[in-house]
Amino acid sequence: MTTLPYVDGNMLDGPLGEVFAVDVSTATGRCAHCGTTGPVAALRVYSHAPGLVVRCPTCAEVMMRLVRAPDRAFLDLRGTALLQLPLPQVSAGG
Repeated sequence: MTTLPYVDGNMLDGPLGEVFAVDVSTATGRCAHCGTTGPVAALRVYSHAPGLVVRCPTCAEVMMRLVRAPDRAFLDLRGTALLQLPLPQVSAGG
């Protein structure tokens, strides 16, 4: 089996930042396959396909896929049991 090179989940900042209004690399995700929970920045991102394939660093199962088209994005989170996103703090005054 050939092992493809990968980069860490920090590289998702730009692509997912276009989809979400928060910094997704600081989010916490849980793998639906093995239950490992950790920061999105620690996931393994493979960009050698038409789009991005994101795998769990523990069991290597696919947690998400992101494919961009000119006018839309397709985000598949089937392998992610939970995605906890930090929200910006809102001041008490509004």
